Parts: sequence; C-alpha cells; structure tokens
Amino acid sequence: MSLLNTEYQDDPDEGLEKSMSLVAAALADTSRVSILCALMDGRAWTATELSAVAGIAASTTSGHLTRLLNNGLVMCLTQGRHRYYSLAGHHIAGLLENLMGVSMQARTTPVTRTPQHLRYARTCYDHLAGELAVKIYEFMQHEKWISADGTALTAIGKEHLQRLGAVLNPHTRRKPCCPCLDWSERRCHLGGDAGAALMALLLQKDWISRTPGYREVSVTTSGKVAMSRLFGLALG
Repeated sequence: MSLLNTEYQDDPDEGLEKSMSLVAAALADTSRVSILCALMDGRAWTATELSAVAGIAASTTSGHLTRLLNNGLVMCLTQGRHRYYSLAGHHIAGLLENLMGVSMQARTTPVTRTPQHLRYARTCYDHLAGELAVKIYEFMQHEKWISADGTALTAIGKEHLQRLGAVLNPHTRRKPCCPCLDWSERRCHLGGDAGAALMALLLQKDWISRTPGYREVSVTTSGKVAMSRLFGLALG
C-alpha cells in the first residue's frame, strides 16, 4: 500500500493535470473569456479598455487580469505609467481559436481614439512610430533583420541598415535594439539605437518629413518609392 501511494505521488502527470485544471478554471468565466477574445486581434490593451469591452468594473478587471497572468494566458508590458496586456503567445491564440470554433461568438474589440494622421506615422522620442513603423518592424522580423525577441540586430540586419547608410553606434549606452510598444497600433515598432539610426536615415534621405512643432510625420514621394523597394510596403 505504501509503495503504491509513493508511485502515485511521484507520478509526473499529477502536476500536469493540476496545471491543466487551473488553466481550465481560469477560462471558466465569461468576463475573462471576453478579455481574452478582445486580445485576439494581436494588440495590447490597458485594463481600462479591457474593462469597457468586457462590461465590468475596473477593479474587477484587475482581479481577472491577475488570474490570467498567473496562469500564463496573458502577459503584461509596462511602458511609462501605463500597463498593457496582450496574449501570452501564438499558442494561446490557437487555443482560443479552437474554443471559438466550437462555442464562441464574435466579440467587440475596443477602438483606439488616436487621430488617424498620428496613427499612421509620428515620432516616438527619436525614432519612428505609428502604423508605418509597425509595418517596417514586421518586415524586419520576417526577413530576420532582428532577433526573435527583438532585442538585437542580426548580422544580416546590421549589414542591410549600414548598406542603406544608417549610422549605428557600437558604444551606445542605451539599448542597441529593442521592441517599443506602439501606443496607437498596440504592436511593436523598432526602438533603441537602431530605431534612432533608422529615423535619422529616413530624414537624411528625405524619405519622410516632420511637421514643425508636432509629432506628425509624412512620407515623401521618393520615400514611398524607397519604402516599397526596401521594405515591401505598398504606400498610396
């Protein structure tokens, strides 16, 4: 009897089964499911925005997000004084998609109030932000110009940027490269020294122009041609 009891306690499946039950329990709440479905668009949202789409109080949303965080279903990124939540990865999106296929109806996702002209292209400190910057970042990820986690330029990425004329600082005291969460697109654009170098290059080549006194950035005619050729962007 003692031997059988020992074998049961040492069963490696016991911990897995408990973890599975905890994840299932975390999903067994309509408010938490509503939050997860809102995050299915791939963007990151604040707790206030998620409370609106789930139709629950902000204090209640905080508790639900903590439960989802503890069970590895979402992750939290702090940027300045804001905290943004997103799905923990593609595997979670796949899990939710399968559940939706069985029983879930479409959910409403929050809509950003950022003006359209700022959503498209603007400055973020010394680097480019907005829809345009996010598309360039996605191109760099696809072409392996940056590492999978976005924290470093690859050898290919450095070669391409330097060939274009970007000046990278090998002795920078800031992060050489990092993903910066875009507050309107809720996806990442290129930050760090590499982001600043790219921004400086685009300005130097006269591919973008800044609106004096504002954060808005416009793409020039030559810039549309260049970005289509270099980053595969179809800019009207």
